[in-house]
Amino acid sequence: MRRVRRRRRIAAAALLLAGAGLLSHGAYLPAKAATAQVLLQLAWMRSSQRPHRPWPWAKTWPVARLQVPRLGIDQIVLAGAEGAALAFGPGHVDGTAPPGAAGTIGLAGHRDTVFGFLRDLEIGDLLTLESQGRHRRSYRVTSTMVVEEHATGLLAARSRPTLTLVTCYPFETLLAGGPLRYVVVATEEPGGAAAQHTGTPGSDGHTAPQRQET
Repeated sequence: MRRVRRRRRIAAAALLLAGAGLLSHGAYLPAKAATAQVLLQLAWMRSSQRPHRPWPWAKTWPVARLQVPRLGIDQIVLAGAEGAALAFGPGHVDGTAPPGAAGTIGLAGHRDTVFGFLRDLEIGDLLTLESQGRHRRSYRVTSTMVVEEHATGLLAARSRPTLTLVTCYPFETLLAGGPLRYVVVATEEPGGAAAQHTGTPGSDGHTAPQRQET
């Protein structure tokens, strides 16, 4: 009986340690992303003329600044949508229009860190994307949808300049990856391209209608 009780105590302790490890890992990822954004903001301030790496060994660099006034979102977008970039912030999808240009600009980010706010976006919300040359374009959210991972045409050119944000779905799952993606499509405002200083915009006072998903 003593051996059985001892084994049970050891098993219980092991489960507690495993649970603590999972909890600390879950807290580590958001903390890592938040700390990285501070360093990225500093690198962004120095990169108006040329790319500036946020730390010496970084394999990526800031290429844009994404802001959502209603939600208080202010994030630095990194070059590339690979693991090296997505570990620290949203990334610009290679092959899509570069920030500051007309066309379809694609950004990707992790649902459990920097792009967790996508679930809170509503139709009509204002988004701004500032390029390295300090030119800012304004977009309004026009649709949200859940699609298959390999959905074709998601980042294809459209009749109007578009900003497309992509993250994994569902948001609540504990497993990374999966076959589904949550997509937010925002269309450029008429006259939405302009030179802009790097200040943080205030709320636009827009009242958005109910979210529409497909």
